[in-house]
Amino acid sequence: MSAKFFLDTNIFVYSFDGRHPAKQKKAQDLIDQALADHSGLISSQVVQEFLNVALRMFEKPLSVHEGRSYLDLVLNPLCEVFPTVKLYHQALELQGETGFSFYDSLIIASAFAGGCKVLYTEDLQHNQRVAGVTIQNPFL
Repeated sequence: MSAKFFLDTNIFVYSFDGRHPAKQKKAQDLIDQALADHSGLISSQVVQEFLNVALRMFEKPLSVHEGRSYLDLVLNPLCEVFPTVKLYHQALELQGETGFSFYDSLIIASAFAGGCKVLYTEDLQHNQRVAGVTIQNPFL
């Protein structure tokens, strides 16, 4: 089994973005791998952010029915990290140490809490290591 990895919201967004076919394929491959071998996971934050974007901001927004279906089939099976006061404290510490936004720090704290060695995201510096988690931009 592969090392555990965390998928940031932008991975899910790109999996629906036909304007960037290479990114769309890579994102879908990561999601498929996460579902197939249970090596990837997300937090409730990713669920919330994705559904907000998918239902409101996609070029063709998902319907509520489509959003519910994606939640049941993809997001829920991957969601393993939920908010706690301890997680928020860790995010605040990371924010103080790194200068990242609170939400980026919360994603990193969630990856750490989930036991992930890698965080796949386009939003942070590629190959940077924070709290034992290596940030990887899968689209490079």
